[in-house]
Amino acid sequence: MSFLHAFRRFSSRSLSVGLRGSPAYLAWLVCCVVMIAIGAYAYSHQLRVGLAATGMRDQVSWGFYIGNFTMLVGVAAAAVILVIPAYVYHWKPIKEIVILGELLAISAIVMCMLFVTVDLGRPERLLHIIPLIGTTNVPSSLLGWDVIVLNGYFLLNLSVVTYMLVSLFRGRQPNPRIFMPMVLLSIPAAVAIHSVTAFVYNGLPGRPFWNAAILAPRFLVSAFCSGPAVMLIVLQILQRSTRIKLKREAIWKIAELMAYAMFVNLFFLGAEVFKEVYSDTHHLKHLEYLFVGLEGKTALVPWAWTSVALNVIAFVLFLVPRTRKDVRTLNIGCVMIFAGVFIEKGIGLVVPGFTPSVLGEIYEYSPTWTEIGVSLGIFGVGALLFTFTSRVAIAVTNGELVMRPDTVA
Repeated sequence: MSFLHAFRRFSSRSLSVGLRGSPAYLAWLVCCVVMIAIGAYAYSHQLRVGLAATGMRDQVSWGFYIGNFTMLVGVAAAAVILVIPAYVYHWKPIKEIVILGELLAISAIVMCMLFVTVDLGRPERLLHIIPLIGTTNVPSSLLGWDVIVLNGYFLLNLSVVTYMLVSLFRGRQPNPRIFMPMVLLSIPAAVAIHSVTAFVYNGLPGRPFWNAAILAPRFLVSAFCSGPAVMLIVLQILQRSTRIKLKREAIWKIAELMAYAMFVNLFFLGAEVFKEVYSDTHHLKHLEYLFVGLEGKTALVPWAWTSVALNVIAFVLFLVPRTRKDVRTLNIGCVMIFAGVFIEKGIGLVVPGFTPSVLGEIYEYSPTWTEIGVSLGIFGVGALLFTFTSRVAIAVTNGELVMRPDTVA
């Protein structure tokens, strides 16, 4: 039987597997659908009113949507934390779960694309970057490069996952000569997607808060903190609710790698703060607004210090082997590091870059309920996609979803 024919059978049977499960599983699917419905309603309101329904204005033209986009690019890039030990060093405990990391990367990229779409205000503007209809303006446009690397990384992960699952579905081991080149290519691609995202910020000379050569490395190391934090929580949930085989050695190794990344992330943050404070130029105003406020405007100050505190405490928890290998403190640390990096790379990165504006105005941005509702819907899409695909993947790898003997050629 051809691979294409097997893929069609795999797709049809996957649909039935993904829609069956325990009452708790079905309740979670319903919850995801409700989130999507809320997001669709909020987005319909935004389409009617325009971007005036958001908290963004001329002074702050990027907000909650782009903050979430930036964060999720890091989650997608963090799949490399599993890919390198699994396929480069052939470490078996992680190789058994690496496919779930790739599925998480696919879900994160889908959410990234949706956040960019809703941030455009008018979705038909996407036509401008479609070949033959519009143009990406590559190589001059960094946004064009971002579109290329994000879609390329998405297709790479999708191709690897599809080939491996369909091969196992057919009762055959995946051929390394086919998937290994794509896996190895996904490693520099993971670095590229977050680096190019950082370059989009870097390439705006009128925004000195982002004009730092260290921004791309900061993006990468923070991704290697927050992305694995999501993976560890998700893997433990799957371990409790499915028949996934998860070895403790894999969890401890991921947590150890996170500890190294967290140290570098905090060091880079300190280096950036020192440069701005010691040089004491007018560019310091953006950092002052973030950490101490300007002209009585202090909306982001508590968030900034909360982010720093969460990152430091999480680093200590992951640095000490005793707390790193205790499930309770490990999970507390994961929640802390994700929340800390979410604030740091979300609102804490985007808004201070616009505040004060090039004219010296201080506009205090905060997301509206419309933005929160739309974002909830997009996270619902990502959660539903990952839930469905991970259930299918676990069924295939455990031998529960296989091609029937009478259909095998």
